[in-house]
Amino acid sequence: MNTIEIRSFDMDARGVGHLQNEDGTPGKVVFVEGALPGELVGFSTFKKKASWEAANMTDLLRESSQRIKPKCEFFGTCGGCSMQHLEPNAQVAMKQRVLEDNLWHIGKVRAETMLRPIYGPTWGYRFRARLSVRHVQKKGTVLVGFHEKKSRYVANMETCEILPPHISTMLMPLRSLVASLSIVEALPQIELAIGEGVTAMVLRIMAPLTAEDERKLSLFADQHNVQWWLQTGGPDTATPYYPAVSDLHYLLPEFGVKMPFKPTDFTQVNHHINRVLVARALRLLDVQKSERIADLFCGLGNFTLPIATLAKEVVGIEGSIALTERALENARHNGLDAKTSFSTRNLFEITADDFIKLGRFDRFLIDPPRDGAMAVCQALIDLGRVAPEFKPKRLVYVSCSPSTLARDAGMLVNEAGYRLTYAGVVNMFPHTSHVESMAVFDLI
Repeated sequence: MNTIEIRSFDMDARGVGHLQNEDGTPGKVVFVEGALPGELVGFSTFKKKASWEAANMTDLLRESSQRIKPKCEFFGTCGGCSMQHLEPNAQVAMKQRVLEDNLWHIGKVRAETMLRPIYGPTWGYRFRARLSVRHVQKKGTVLVGFHEKKSRYVANMETCEILPPHISTMLMPLRSLVASLSIVEALPQIELAIGEGVTAMVLRIMAPLTAEDERKLSLFADQHNVQWWLQTGGPDTATPYYPAVSDLHYLLPEFGVKMPFKPTDFTQVNHHINRVLVARALRLLDVQKSERIADLFCGLGNFTLPIATLAKEVVGIEGSIALTERALENARHNGLDAKTSFSTRNLFEITADDFIKLGRFDRFLIDPPRDGAMAVCQALIDLGRVAPEFKPKRLVYVSCSPSTLARDAGMLVNEAGYRLTYAGVVNMFPHTSHVESMAVFDLI
């Protein structure tokens, strides 16, 4: 039996160990599925490269004190979670180490102060999800759920512990419903979005419904308190079907903001954490009533509208015309349009000249997708040479990728003249290896 001692975790929540060379020095890296740091395990390699191997754990010879029994019976098969076997507080500590390691190894920076992690509910937290649908004719069943681990197949999951309880218990009735529809072969996915008192499900349909299909959907909606939407093409084609009027929204009560959204819009998965995230981000941004703020990658205005309750003016900047229009609608809905404006620009190509044309901002809130904000950081570097008076004095950067945050932090600290004042993780996705984080940069 091949054995190895696990020293750390990687970004996919695999245990990491090293084979030993003949002289006793660390050799090839082995990534072991299911193994935890501190454990001695037996392993079986399923992929081998010159400098690393990927393996499955076959035997647990020395168990970590942080190993726990997964709550979900489908853990290990379903790819929705990767860390249920690790105690929740240890999950957060691991994510904090991932952030710190990325900041140093990629960006060559360290935060002056590490923020206390933001915690929230560890179960039933996922208020939006994309559920795949597959009709398995050989087994005479329909599967609805997440994909199997590292597979294109849909997991045969009957419940889900990270979805709210009313959705978890609805999975089997939902499977039966889909199996009874005439379009069972033309319904590849169901998008779930939960708001305040509203559960919306978007059926991605590639064939028209029959009258009998419509009757079954209406009956299911009434029985389970669900609102159906239909999507025939891209995300913008999603429209309410039954009931025909939607009041899908979430609240940011600390700021008195009601945020309407469509189920296909990008919103944070975890509403509980989002409220804490927005509140902490604005406290760290330290907005003054006389200041002009830029919210970059503003989306629907998740940060823009709360900022507008504190600042003299806030400009939301986003690459999508549809999103900036929706954000403006939300500002009007909340009576904040007098203090907000929105600009549609490709922030992956923005330059120092573009920022000069937009006017001087006191502070930036930056919330990019996984690709990060490299062009924004380069523009700030260039502003230091051509118009330093246009550089904001504080940046709050909310990240969904520690590696791109670390890359951008390196640019901001080592080239743009900022210091990394604070950094910390946000446990937006418990039981997964996804690391959400926040960093604060101050102009030197």
